[in-house]
Amino acid sequence: MTAAPIRFSLDWGPRFRLSVFNLGLACCAVEFVAASMRRPDLVALSASGAGEPVSADVLVVSGTVTDKLAPGVLAVYESFPSPPYVLSFGACSNSGGPYWDSYSVTKGVDQLIPVDVYVPGCPPRPEALLQGLLDLQSRLGVTAPGAPVSQRPLVLGGQPGPQDLRRSL
Repeated sequence: MTAAPIRFSLDWGPRFRLSVFNLGLACCAVEFVAASMRRPDLVALSASGAGEPVSADVLVVSGTVTDKLAPGVLAVYESFPSPPYVLSFGACSNSGGPYWDSYSVTKGVDQLIPVDVYVPGCPPRPEALLQGLLDLQSRLGVTAPGAPVSQRPLVLGGQPGPQDLRRSL
């Protein structure tokens, strides 16, 4: 019985310090690196980079996901010990971006894995990554440990999600 408060604390700890694993696939990865170089912002956010998926809480997919890379993205997602929170960073990972009509481009990473936060832009600004992580942290504050963040993903800027964009084309 005495382990219950400790378990509760350990389960709620990651919502205050998110470790991020970046799966940089194209030009949006450069913007991710630019955001991670702004150390004062990341320290204030309490986010840190993780060297391997085993120690990360958030998977950031930045860049174009091609059909050939899709099994690799899925393998990285499955290598996490528990399902990570997923942040889709940029138009290419959100919906295929300017390459959406190509035969070899996956029409959004949400075709493979569940996405919690969409960050729009081509390329998105480094500040958009920080805003996405802040919004993810704020959503984690109201959910139970181990529960999915929300049934409906969060889109920064109030813009339509990739599913809505595909319906309008």
